[in-house]
Amino acid sequence: MAKKDEGAASVDAAGAEALARKHLRWGWWSVLVFLALGIGLEAMHGLKVDWYLNVRSETRRLMLTLGHSHGALIGVLHLAFAYSATALPKPPSRLASHCLTASGVLLPAGFLLGGWVVYGGDPGKGVVLVPIGAGLLLVAVLLTALRATRG
Repeated sequence: MAKKDEGAASVDAAGAEALARKHLRWGWWSVLVFLALGIGLEAMHGLKVDWYLNVRSETRRLMLTLGHSHGALIGVLHLAFAYSATALPKPPSRLASHCLTASGVLLPAGFLLGGWVVYGGDPGKGVVLVPIGAGLLLVAVLLTALRATRG
């Protein structure tokens, strides 16, 4: 009896190409969006925007910076995932793909929403998305690393 593929349904060669295209799109658009956000944050810093720079905005500044950096990093991970989809003997699972995509939305959104409205020194309620996105990212990377190891 054949060993069942771990994770979601197995991906064939055509599916691997489609998976790679999907993650190339997500990756490059994510890098563009979060690069633009970073430029906007730098502009606010350079223009000394009080909403962003005053002492009471330290939490806001941290949350927005974390949202920008995590979004850009996950965008680059999408590009690495796209490469892995065609380079590995057995492409990453659809479950890993879905987890990576969801984490690319939830993790930066949690930081950005947490920084948009700040309560004293505490981030806003949107920060609750961060651990969910982080967990999904961990699952995506684990499943992909296991697939790369087992080849």
